[in-house]
Amino acid sequence: MENHPTPLPDNTAVRTALWRALHILEDASPHILEDHIGLQLVGPEKGWQERPDMKYTKRLRASVVARSRLMEDLVIREYEKGIRQYVILGAGLDTFAQRRAETTSQLQIFEIDQPETLAWKQKRLSETGFGIPGNLHFVPVDFEVSSWWDELVQAGFNPEEPSVIVSTGVTLYLTSTAILSTLKQISTLAPGSTLAMSFYLPIELLEEEDQPMQEIAEKGAREAGTPFVSFFTPEEVLSLAQTAGFPYTQIMTTDHIRRLYFSDRTDGLQPASGELFLIASA
Repeated sequence: MENHPTPLPDNTAVRTALWRALHILEDASPHILEDHIGLQLVGPEKGWQERPDMKYTKRLRASVVARSRLMEDLVIREYEKGIRQYVILGAGLDTFAQRRAETTSQLQIFEIDQPETLAWKQKRLSETGFGIPGNLHFVPVDFEVSSWWDELVQAGFNPEEPSVIVSTGVTLYLTSTAILSTLKQISTLAPGSTLAMSFYLPIELLEEEDQPMQEIAEKGAREAGTPFVSFFTPEEVLSLAQTAGFPYTQIMTTDHIRRLYFSDRTDGLQPASGELFLIASA
């Protein structure tokens, strides 16, 4: 009998899930995002909170929970307007489908990611008893050999119906050419569709206290064989989106995020300054 190795999730996806869990455990209420499920899926080793990538990355943790909240606020708002398709490009261990099952039962959710990550996630959802709701569709894509768009349509996505597509933590690893190609594809969506995509600032534009952590992250990414490739100024992001054909675009910076989610906090929690968001309408 042939033995198949157990699929493993992407390290970045696991780290993101643990940051979201650590927010609940370490940071003051009210929490920006309540996600207990990711921790149960990961099932980390005892003492995981003391790992260096957990213990010394408070501002990055704040950024991750804030961007997750931003995406979820957006999709809930569009759902209330009648949107019924939600695509997560680079879904990782996202748990929106499990946490918001009652309020979004009519929303068809398509999670796109590497086959190994999605296979592991599907297995863990079954093992932990959460199961897979009927409106959740896994779209495994080997981005080196196949088109995420073709696989998405094959999974039941209707390009003629308006939708929300979000992509966070992905552009860092793609070339400008690949990003522009993705944006051009998304710009062909049905009128009324919305895109939210995160980008990363060059290190010299980060606040000074965030620069050392960025240097460590870049070194670690290179050593892991997944180097950071692309950084953009806000003006460059807008230019990309306009070149791709989006008629309506806006940029949300860290200052916007701070005003939205951090202005009344009592614990001094603040997000890192490296991420910005393109919000565009087709």
